[in-house]
Amino acid sequence: MKTVLVTGASGFVGRAIVAELLRRGHGVVAASRRGQSVGGAPGVPLDVTDADATRRTLRDVRPDAVVHLVGIIQEKGDQTFTRVHVDGTRNVLNATPRGAPFIHMSALGAGGIPGSRYSVTKGQAEGLVEHSGLPWTVFRPSLIFGVGDDFFGRVLRQLVSTAPVVPQIGDGTFPFRPVSVEDVAAAFTQALERPHTGGKSYALTGPEEFTFRQLLDLELAALGKKKPIVPVPLPLMDVAVPLMQVLPSPPITRDQYAMLKAGNTAPNDAARAAFDLPMLRLQDRLPLIVKR
Repeated sequence: MKTVLVTGASGFVGRAIVAELLRRGHGVVAASRRGQSVGGAPGVPLDVTDADATRRTLRDVRPDAVVHLVGIIQEKGDQTFTRVHVDGTRNVLNATPRGAPFIHMSALGAGGIPGSRYSVTKGQAEGLVEHSGLPWTVFRPSLIFGVGDDFFGRVLRQLVSTAPVVPQIGDGTFPFRPVSVEDVAAAFTQALERPHTGGKSYALTGPEEFTFRQLLDLELAALGKKKPIVPVPLPLMDVAVPLMQVLPSPPITRDQYAMLKAGNTAPNDAARAAFDLPMLRLQDRLPLIVKR
């Protein structure tokens, strides 16, 4: 591709995808709210919630393909799930040149997790992509791990490092199948190079499934810590989570709690058949992630 516009290029996943696109010889323009250069790719400012600005930016760039990654995990002020996931996706789709491939970042469970506005709006955005008239591919990743990630490198790390005991939500059996950021970057890049794989949604999950309890054990082992893990009954969490929302930055939001209880796993057969993915293992990378 002469020019691939990557939205959300300055984020954790965006940086990895930009690097992989450049490594494989594609031209890249890195779009983000601040417009900074990413990994040597020139940057352009882009607020996807501003329809006029989005149209002007894509008119100037004239991309041959668009990789759309913009998303939020927590609402703040006017940055709501609907505004960012739904309206933002619509704005980028409307501004994308006709015929240009559109590779979209969704999430595992999109549209199917009761009580999660994140999930609902991710599902709505998928619908917009699929009915856009553009050549499209949708990826639904599970928890994404890698150096600089938010979940394993920050949230779980703080959870097991700061408290004398490690709280475990419920019985800890919620299933997860984390996927490496390298696998995600490979899938997005190859989707542009293999147009015959388009017109489909792919679950992006790793080679192994873990329970939430097992993820806590792995995190403790990677940090070299030994602490008791104490279950917190779900009825208590059902009361505590809404009360936490009065905090400026709650440790867990209602949406995150709903998604945690739903688990985050799916088979990866379709993605592995369509793309050459390294299938990196969480336990091999975790020591580097937590000690950064």
